[in-house]
Amino acid sequence: MNEFDPLERIRQLCAERSWSYYQLAKASGITYSTLSTMINKHNMPSLPTLQKLCDGFGITLSEFFEPDRNLDGLTPEQAQCLTLFTRLAREERQLALTYMKGLARQL
Repeated sequence: MNEFDPLERIRQLCAERSWSYYQLAKASGITYSTLSTMINKHNMPSLPTLQKLCDGFGITLSEFFEPDRNLDGLTPEQAQCLTLFTRLAREERQLALTYMKGLARQL
């Protein structure tokens, strides 16, 4: 059984968003030095720190630990939209929702 690596998941989420660790630290409200030390020295985050990181990413702890959640029942386009949406920052999600609402009114 493969072990889940929280630090690798943090790297993955940053890469998906094209975020630097500085951007993540700022979005999460933790200091850059704390995040940098955690990543570079392979220190596992505490639960409160992990919650702050998830808040910065705009995801839940469940989404953090279940990156390959089941998308059965969705069309390929719906699954793609959901995957892309989860990669957005909180502000970007609001913009995407506003845009989609505007498009839906045009129909």
